[in-house]
Amino acid sequence: MQKFIDNLKNKNFLCLWLAQIISQFGDRINQMALIGLIASRTPGSAWGLAKLLSFTIIPVFIVGPVAGVYVDRWEKKNILIVCDFLRGLLVLTIPFVFMKQDSMIPIYAVVFLTFCLSRFYVPAKMSIIPDLVGEKDLVVANSLVSLTGMIAFVLGCAGGGFLVEKIGSAGGFIWDGITFFISGILVLFISPRIKLHVDTKKIMTTGKEMITVFRKSVGEEIQEGISYLIHHRDIRFIVNTLFILFAASGAIYVVIILFIQKSFHSVTQDLGVLAVFLGIGLFIGALLYGRWGEKASQFKTIFVCLILGGVMLILFSLVVQRTQNLFLAGILSFMLGLIVGPIIIAANTVIHQVSDDRMRGKVFSGMEVVIHFAFLSAMLLSSLLSEHLDRFWILVGVGGIFSVVGCVGLLKCRTTFEDQRRISS
Repeated sequence: MQKFIDNLKNKNFLCLWLAQIISQFGDRINQMALIGLIASRTPGSAWGLAKLLSFTIIPVFIVGPVAGVYVDRWEKKNILIVCDFLRGLLVLTIPFVFMKQDSMIPIYAVVFLTFCLSRFYVPAKMSIIPDLVGEKDLVVANSLVSLTGMIAFVLGCAGGGFLVEKIGSAGGFIWDGITFFISGILVLFISPRIKLHVDTKKIMTTGKEMITVFRKSVGEEIQEGISYLIHHRDIRFIVNTLFILFAASGAIYVVIILFIQKSFHSVTQDLGVLAVFLGIGLFIGALLYGRWGEKASQFKTIFVCLILGGVMLILFSLVVQRTQNLFLAGILSFMLGLIVGPIIIAANTVIHQVSDDRMRGKVFSGMEVVIHFAFLSAMLLSSLLSEHLDRFWILVGVGGIFSVVGCVGLLKCRTTFEDQRRISS
């Protein structure tokens, strides 16, 4: 715990951490608002929900590779500020302008543009962390960044589920817009060790370039980033693992939302309750890993968590299907979060440790493309399948895939390390 406290005494890192808590809190409310909006317009439609959510992912493929190049060129702090304020403005157009119209097309457009900006924001956020803390604090810092999302997940799902159920989706979008502005103000107070001072002209220039500039060398740098991902063994290993993990996550994302709605006969309230249990589990799992993670192999941690997470997903599906007991389902959601919490922290730590400083932004952007392609394709496929196949069996099947991948990865990991020991001896 002392390590966490020491990192939070770092003013720069504390500002980033608090900014994420606030903006991601709003994101979770926004997520509930989108779910509520679709439920009001196309109730029980897996395809309708999947179609809306796909506009949150498509920007990864269009903007993601270019974003990684410019994240490595631009001042990362300025990117975070520009993205926060522009996203806040965009989100507020939904309740004040576009929800009054029958067509969903303008809302699709706003969601798409908002997440285009997020494609710059995510790699900038991940890339700035080593500039705010020392190398020896990276594991703890990554743990705290993950805890940011988990705290926001818990609070946002609890508040968002209740809010949307009681007063509708508009309030959720308004909250999300406000939190983006607060997050941007907090980032203004960061003054990292590298040259990231606040310069209004540079911030405006960054914003304009993010929208308009595409230099000829971008293509070459994108190719360089892809080549780096392919040829660096440890990073390739992590990317392959995350591809499978996020494909499985995409396959259950829409299905489990509708499965819970049908089982407990509510739109967002019970979904929010179960998300709170899941978020608390993620929080504690990440906390424990941040405390003892340095003593364990990151690769083995990932695969053991996958095995146990698959088992827990199957148990969760069985309990919800047969008992509709919210308390038991909540306990299993908590256990699932506790088990899978360390996975992303371990993966991000490996990449921070093995990637070159000048390639960091391109590596994280490349990872975003891979894992979101896996998530999107699996989400759309499972949404179509759920129209013909019982959603319970989809969840059980994905749980089985989690466990099998974990077992295979653990065996492969052990074989790789044994080969390395033989070569070194």
